[in-house]
Amino acid sequence: MKSLGLYGYILGSLLFALLASCTKEEKSNTDTGNPSNLEVEITIPDPEKGIVHIKATADNASEYHLYIENTVKPVASNKTGSFEYEFTKPGTFEITVRAYGTSGRFISALKQVIIIDNNPVTIDEGYTTPLQYDGYQLIWNDEFHGNSLNTQFWTYETGAGGWGNNELQYYRQENTSVAGDVLTIEARNENYQGSIYTSSRLITRNKKTFTYGRVDIRALLPKGQGLWPALWTLGNNISTIGWPACGEIDIMEMIGGNNRERTIHGTIHWDFDEHKQSGQSYTLPSGIFADKYHVFTIIWDETSIKWYVDDIKFNEADITPAHMSEFHLPQFFIFNVAVGGIWPGNPDSSTQFPQQLKVDYIRVFQRN
Repeated sequence: MKSLGLYGYILGSLLFALLASCTKEEKSNTDTGNPSNLEVEITIPDPEKGIVHIKATADNASEYHLYIENTVKPVASNKTGSFEYEFTKPGTFEITVRAYGTSGRFISALKQVIIIDNNPVTIDEGYTTPLQYDGYQLIWNDEFHGNSLNTQFWTYETGAGGWGNNELQYYRQENTSVAGDVLTIEARNENYQGSIYTSSRLITRNKKTFTYGRVDIRALLPKGQGLWPALWTLGNNISTIGWPACGEIDIMEMIGGNNRERTIHGTIHWDFDEHKQSGQSYTLPSGIFADKYHVFTIIWDETSIKWYVDDIKFNEADITPAHMSEFHLPQFFIFNVAVGGIWPGNPDSSTQFPQQLKVDYIRVFQRN
């Protein structure tokens, strides 16, 4: 197991709460015993550790209390307002400081701290596949060079509403980045437009669509209860005939939590008087899919779709029946990370945010 080096940074500004009272007696806001003007400064002195220094100051404060996340009791209290706290794992955490006055009332301020793994998986770790195969021609690829998403290939799909699966995230463009030859989709625990999580969803609809071929996608998956990364396709005619009549090919889906990060799923969905689906799963012999990059592949032709992980075949579907005509028409790609939903369940206290899906490349080959 790799050692965990941690460093942190601070997001957001102070959020001042209303003057609250911890006594039954009502007191005037002009009482000189009430605290005011609370300010909180947070610093990370050692980038190799998760130690956070907190300095709080307020007028008329006689005591300060420190809370981490949703703790009912303070983790520390003193009269100076100076605290030190060590986070032992990466994630997004809320720090609340209360300043009490002699009146018994307090004011509070909230800060968000993100502790990040300082020893991440590098792009060189894991399985790779070549840029050419005998009998195939590379017809499209995105290696994610540069510092922005190529919108000639990709479109952002945005919004909330559950996406048909009771998902909790709001998809935003801001959760996508390109750097170091890697596409990153980041799921965050943050409030936006009524949602408590944000993420991104990218599609190639009407820009890059394909029928048949070999598709290789090299990716590093996120982890955690409630996370649902997916690399998949839908029929480009979905707007006219709907789902599942358009057909769906799930190249890779993973649901996090409960030791499920070792397993990915390859599935197809279609319409035959009603929704039909067929799929199989693949489980790593050791480790999880967040440990290093893997290559998720389908080989799709006129008779079948075959699924592979690191060139190990784990599923095959016969698509010759007449009622499976969906799989003989153009499909477009979708990359996304959902949060919550019917299948994975919702995040819980064990889920560490932010979480990232990283894609090194997507390559589409067709037979010569």
